Amino acid sequence: MSVPLWAWLAVLGVILVMLAVDLFAHRDSHVIGVREAAWWSGFWVLLGVGFGAVVWRAWGAEAATQYYAGYVIEKSLAVDNVFVWAVIFTWFAVPREYQHRVLFYGVLGALVLRGAFIAGGSVLISSFSWVLYVFGAFLVFTGVQMYRHRATHIDPSRSRVLRWFRRVVPHTDEYHGARFTVVRAGRRLATPLLSVLVLVEVTDVVFAVDSIPAIFAVTQEPFLVFTANAFAILGLRAMYFLLADLVHRFVHLKAGLSLVLVWVGVKMLLLMADVKIPTLVSLGVVAALVGGSVVLSLRATRGVPAPAAVDGPGGPGGPAGPAGPPALTRAHRSSMEE
Repeated sequence: MSVPLWAWLAVLGVILVMLAVDLFAHRDSHVIGVREAAWWSGFWVLLGVGFGAVVWRAWGAEAATQYYAGYVIEKSLAVDNVFVWAVIFTWFAVPREYQHRVLFYGVLGALVLRGAFIAGGSVLISSFSWVLYVFGAFLVFTGVQMYRHRATHIDPSRSRVLRWFRRVVPHTDEYHGARFTVVRAGRRLATPLLSVLVLVEVTDVVFAVDSIPAIFAVTQEPFLVFTANAFAILGLRAMYFLLADLVHRFVHLKAGLSLVLVWVGVKMLLLMADVKIPTLVSLGVVAALVGGSVVLSLRATRGVPAPAAVDGPGGPGGPAGPAGPPALTRAHRSSMEE
């Protein structure tokens, strides 16, 4: 698959324009309701699906199928981020009208960091083909660990990165609107919102360790890997506001995502025996695992009320998002605490 430079530049241009549009649309801090979140979620999904059609027309059905498979995998695994964000915002008692600002810069940082990870992974795979098998074994291990620790909840208070950041950077204990820093007595101080942003970025790096190798299971084409990641990530903010009040209902989703990781890991390992699973089959299996876990979760929690929102111990009092049931694998938790 030959991708000209102008195609890369065009995609980056579209991403920057969409980020600018999103920032302009949310330039005034306000609480994003379910209706607005649903509209934006639909827009981002249509954008991602539409780009797949562009890939189909330019590079053929197989390339488009690989893109869609990667998009579905990244979108599914990104739900983990949504659940963790809910816990972080609750723990810091972040007012809901300021949450979009944090997530905007969090997603912007995620695009840059994941772009670097993808570039590094592509170089490794092109130089050492056996790295694919290492990725496969890692994904199987991570999937098993995720399933074993699916009921383990993230605890921001145990994050060593957060403790280090608060120790070396002067902080104020109060929020000052949507500002990340303020000047007091001639000193620039970080607000709690900056601590939230740092923790959001750290969690994305941790989860990227799973999601980047996973997408290499369906395509090793850097252009498809990056665009599938980018269009999946762009819709995460809207997805958060759409699902934040429902996270308590997705009780079986963690198990479904763990099986997705095991599946794509096995798919990679089978290449050692020269067994290649068609991309459409991979896409169908991933969709069935995620969709099945969602359906089972919603059936199991039918009529279960959301837990009461409480002020988080990590930030000042104020409206906080609902607590949810996200869990991290042992590898994730140890990375968060380092």
